[in-house]
Amino acid sequence: MIALRWLFAACLMVSLPAPALADLRAVIDISEQRMYVVQDGRIAHVWSVSTAGQPGHRTPLGRYRPIRLERTWYSTIYDWAPMPYAIFFRGGYAVHGTTEVSKLGRPASHGCVRLSRQNARTLFNLVLAYGRANSWIIVRR
Repeated sequence: MIALRWLFAACLMVSLPAPALADLRAVIDISEQRMYVVQDGRIAHVWSVSTAGQPGHRTPLGRYRPIRLERTWYSTIYDWAPMPYAIFFRGGYAVHGTTEVSKLGRPASHGCVRLSRQNARTLFNLVLAYGRANSWIIVRR
């Protein structure tokens, strides 16, 4: 009888779904030109970024859910500039990789949030793992 209880308990535990990941937040601090990636309430990554720096352009402040993810994308507005691992969060605004890594850490974009290609790929894969519904892009001053 005891063996059957143990067998039943073991089968029950195996059949339970894995616990869901709680949430993912990419917090972009414009004044610091940094992104803090917070996984399940703890800071997992801190990366340099570039936000708006071009005259007449801004990076929109606020709290957004990812709208669309594109592993390979090119800007239809800015001379087909590559935007690898793009995570669109408001209209045409996205977090994405850049080839201009020397500009990371200071404002330089037309409004998007630029990351190194490697960090953009990491964030992209995290959003895929957590799901768009459990992910946030937060832009603050």
